[in-house]
Amino acid sequence: MKFLDEYRDEALAKGIIDEIRRTVTKPWVLMEVCGGQTHSIVKYGIDRLLPSEIELVHGPGCPVCVTSLEMIDKALEIARKPGVIFCSFGDMLRVPGSETDLLILKSRGADVRVVYSPIDCLKIARANPDKKVVFFAIGFETTAPANAMSVWQARQQGIKNFSILVSHVLVPPSIASILQSPLNRVQGFLGPGHVCTVMGYREYEPLAARYKVPIVITGFEPIDILQGTLMTIRQLETGRAEVENQYPRVVSRDGNKVAQDLINKVFEVGDRKWRGVGSIPKSGYKLRYEFRDYDADRIFDTREIDTKEPEICISGLVLRGVKKPHDCPAFGTLCTPEKPLGATMVSAEGACAAYYAYGRHLQKPAATPNKELALAR
Repeated sequence: MKFLDEYRDEALAKGIIDEIRRTVTKPWVLMEVCGGQTHSIVKYGIDRLLPSEIELVHGPGCPVCVTSLEMIDKALEIARKPGVIFCSFGDMLRVPGSETDLLILKSRGADVRVVYSPIDCLKIARANPDKKVVFFAIGFETTAPANAMSVWQARQQGIKNFSILVSHVLVPPSIASILQSPLNRVQGFLGPGHVCTVMGYREYEPLAARYKVPIVITGFEPIDILQGTLMTIRQLETGRAEVENQYPRVVSRDGNKVAQDLINKVFEVGDRKWRGVGSIPKSGYKLRYEFRDYDADRIFDTREIDTKEPEICISGLVLRGVKKPHDCPAFGTLCTPEKPLGATMVSAEGACAAYYAYGRHLQKPAATPNKELALAR
C-alpha cells in the first residue's frame, strides 16, 4: 500500500539496524512516549532487533492507562445515576475501577453508550431532552480539540443537557516527572508523533535543554521507530541533547494553530492525577470558568472517592518505565485482557496488553532475545 509499505520495508529496516550497531558504543535506555509506538515495537519485535546495548522502556503514553482510578470511579458514580446517558470511547468501558467497570454497569441496566466522537453526544442530547448526557473526555492533547469542539458547539447550539467529565493529561509535564524521579533510568525519548501533530514540538525544547536529554519526535511504523532510535543514539553518543523531528510528513514545529486556539478557548491548564504515577502539577486540562455549565464534575458534585488498586498490580511502575510487563507476578495469569487487574492490560495501547497480544506472556523473561528480523508484511 502506497505511503505504508515503504515504512515497513525489510531491506531498509536492516540497513538502519546495521547503522545503529555501528553507532552505539555503550548502554543506553530509551523510552517511547506513545502507547501506539509501544504497540508497534512489540508487534514487530523491534526491541529484539536492536543491539543489546539499547534498552527500550515503555512510558505513560496510553491515555486509557493513565486515567486516574479516582476519575474512573467518578465516571462510574455518574453513570449509575438515573436519567443519565453516559457516553465514552469503547476502550474505557473495561478499565477497572475500585469495584467494577462501565461495561458491567451497562450489563446491569445503566445507559452507557459507546461513541466514536464527542460530537455524537450532541445528537444524543438533542434526541433525549429529558436526559443528562455525559461524555468521558479522556486523552492527551490529541483528543482535546474534538472534545473542546463538542463543548463549544453545545454552547453555540444552546444544548443544556450535555456535559463532559474532563480527564485530559499533557505529555511534557509527564516527561519532566519521569526525569525528576529518583528511579529514573531514561536517557533519551522517542517523542509522541500524534500529540505533536496538534501541539508541535516547541514545548519539548526547554525539557531537552534543562534535563540534557535528547527527544526525537517519532512516528509509528517500524521504519519510523528505527529511525527515531538511530537519531536518539547519535545524539547520546555525541553528547547532544536536542529536539529533532523524525516525523516531518505529519509534524511541524508549530503544530496545528487552529486546534490549539480552540483548546485554549475552552480549556485551561491545571493539576491532574495520573494512574500509577500520582498528581503532577499543571499536567492536565480543565474547563474554563465560562464553560462551567458543561462540567460534569461540578454538575453532579461527585464526592471524594477512596480508591484501591490491586496490590499485586505494578502498572504504575510499567507506566514510569521502571518495570516491564513480564516483571509483574500477575502478568498473563491473574491478569489477562479477559480479566484485567490494571489499565495497562485493558487498552490496546497498553504495554501489558501489547505484550500479551504478541505472546510475551508465553516466554521466559530471561530468554535470550531473538535478533532475527521480525517485520510483519
